Amino acid sequence: MPPGIPRCLVVPLPEDQVAFQIAGRERLRWHHGTYAPRPFFYPLIGPSGSPLTRMGHPGAPDHDHHRSIWFAHAKVSGVNFWSDAGPARIRQKQWLAYQDGDTEARFAVRLGWFDGHDPQELMEQQLIVAVRPLDHEELWIEFQMTFQPRAASIELQKTNFGFLAVRVAKNLSANFGGGSITAADGSVGEAKIFAKPFPWVDYSGPVPGGQIEGITYFDHPSNPGHPVSWHVRSDGWMGAGVCLREGITVEKTKPLQLRYLLHVHRDAVQIDRANAIGKEFALLTKYQLIPAKQAHESYRIERASS
Repeated sequence: MPPGIPRCLVVPLPEDQVAFQIAGRERLRWHHGTYAPRPFFYPLIGPSGSPLTRMGHPGAPDHDHHRSIWFAHAKVSGVNFWSDAGPARIRQKQWLAYQDGDTEARFAVRLGWFDGHDPQELMEQQLIVAVRPLDHEELWIEFQMTFQPRAASIELQKTNFGFLAVRVAKNLSANFGGGSITAADGSVGEAKIFAKPFPWVDYSGPVPGGQIEGITYFDHPSNPGHPVSWHVRSDGWMGAGVCLREGITVEKTKPLQLRYLLHVHRDAVQIDRANAIGKEFALLTKYQLIPAKQAHESYRIERASS
């Protein structure tokens, strides 16, 4: 890149979209327009240039709510933010920071979870995302989510569905492509992984051109119930089941914070390497928003001191 231009950029686009670019190449895009019931990321571009996620289920037209990478929960005090059928909506209220850099690009936004009837805002979500390029065109995508109820407390009831969901590309899925699901202990396949606790799971498979690529999804040790129990499907879906075993009551004075990592990699998953990345992720301090010193910026996104 020319002198003075950071390698990693956050680029606002028309129609309520934001692109993460690495060395001039788009790798991830955020959509927050009101045409969809909730924001989502699409596409996620793998090392060879092919999308590793998809919009919707390859064989079920009633799964259009599966939008690549997205945030949702099926039972927020009885309100379903997972399905498209009801009135509940998640809306971006404000972007807080767009931060370019030589080693990673970061953004922070504020989302509102509205029940759709008044509409009343039940919960606010602060979202920080950092995209870091690795060797061989791989990516490190870190998510930090903070949920704060608008009332004194809110009940996140028991459900398999929520909070961070990933629908992989058709060619990566086990049922529709040549892919497979693998867990941290080497278990392979839905039957051996579904509803079981692991620090990470992975979906890998062939991409156009003959290469193998995949996404490893890590649960951070600070998350409640770590290692989380996973909701995975052979049709190409994976999600950390925060409330799969039991519900969580979140108080306004004690917001719920969740941290996840997606490692976008070449070749089939390597268990030793994934475990090493998981250990690196576990040691990183959380991100924090601090008031910016520059007059033209509102906030800076920085790591908390250890």
